[in-house]
Amino acid sequence: QVQLVESGGGLVQPGGSLRLSCAASGRIFSIQTMGWYRQAPGKQRELVATITRGGSTNYADSAKGRFTISRDNAKNTVYLQMNSLKAEDTAVYYCNADRVTYYSGSRLYTDDYWGQGTQVTVSS
Repeated sequence: QVQLVESGGGLVQPGGSLRLSCAASGRIFSIQTMGWYRQAPGKQRELVATITRGGSTNYADSAKGRFTISRDNAKNTVYLQMNSLKAEDTAVYYCNADRVTYYSGSRLYTDDYWGQGTQVTVSS
């Protein structure tokens, strides 16, 4: 009933910038927290940044000062502006929507969702 579609990944040189977007679609009533996670080859998925419906943010230490998370509640969309990218930022980036309340028929349900992932490669 709810889908997350990511966009904005790609290949960028060290020191460059990328902006990721993730749009949630469906009969959504509200989304409590949206965020970005990443998974590099051979490593576990890790938190990058999250943002609540009210705008409170949380960043991994590796993202602080370089990445900025934001969201548009009216569009159910979350963004990740990534600056000063490093080779170690190379990973598949996944969007997450936590506690999504949505309609199915006339009833409300709450669940969590993940996007399909978008590849970010930082290389010269």
